Amino acid sequence: MHNASVSDRHPLVSLLFIIIMVGTGFLLIGPAIGLGVASLFYEGEDLLHALTSNPDYSLYIPLMITQGIASFVGLILFPLLHIRFLEQKPLQPFFALQEPWFALIPLIVIIGIGFQVALTPVIEWNMNFEFPEFMKNFAAWAREREDALMELTKVLTNFQSQRDLIIGFFVIAVIPGIGEELVFRGLIQNELKRSTGNAHVAIWVAAFLFSAIHMQFFGFLPRVLLGALFGYLYHWSGNLLIPMFAHFFHNGFTLIMLYLYQQGVTELDMDSEEAAPWPWVVTGLVTTFVLLLYFRKLYATKQSTFTP
Repeated sequence: MHNASVSDRHPLVSLLFIIIMVGTGFLLIGPAIGLGVASLFYEGEDLLHALTSNPDYSLYIPLMITQGIASFVGLILFPLLHIRFLEQKPLQPFFALQEPWFALIPLIVIIGIGFQVALTPVIEWNMNFEFPEFMKNFAAWAREREDALMELTKVLTNFQSQRDLIIGFFVIAVIPGIGEELVFRGLIQNELKRSTGNAHVAIWVAAFLFSAIHMQFFGFLPRVLLGALFGYLYHWSGNLLIPMFAHFFHNGFTLIMLYLYQQGVTELDMDSEEAAPWPWVVTGLVTTFVLLLYFRKLYATKQSTFTP
């Protein structure tokens, strides 16, 4: 991809700038603004205490507002300002806008579904992973945090109406699909590639960081693999819109299936930690592998301006 890097600084310095910028927006300024806006929709006295104690469905709107604004500020607004004004770089190199990439949407959708099915044994294994005895304190902390985040996720995905689904779709699928790919693939992966000179190292380190930032250790490996998938889609295509759509589809498909399960339309529970039947897993794995090879060959024959 032509002029993909976003900085003329040393890559490690640039990465430090990115981490500080994202952390400030996502952990400090974004949540502060979000809490201020969310308080307009909350009748109690201490919204912060309510959100951090035992949030339930009564806090659905304040939770979504806070989460949505924090994600937008930290993962989209600040990174865009960082690229455009601090680095004084154009945004165009991240997006091959002249390419009719939307024609590949059916391919990306099938890859996404196949990958989700193929990933289920890894999800089951990781959720039941037992740390060695010398890490028992860390294991207890990790499990406690995992349980707390799972409870929060249940609140955020407890769609009691179509309105809830629409709000959740925007906050959980649209914003992260755009923002997390902009940060982890557009910024971090590019800087890691510039630093190491190796695209594969950059993809996997960015995927590791992508998973680590979620602080869910019993879902760590599946998220690393998911991040690597997005990384290779970007690496091969040179178009950030493609991993953005793949990420958006992954989250959005999961939310829609959860809603249909809650409505009794389907018996497929996306919250289940059990692996899919092995014939499905093998089919999903083979389908994903074959279509990724096709995707890579497709862009190789197009002689993309992105350098593999």
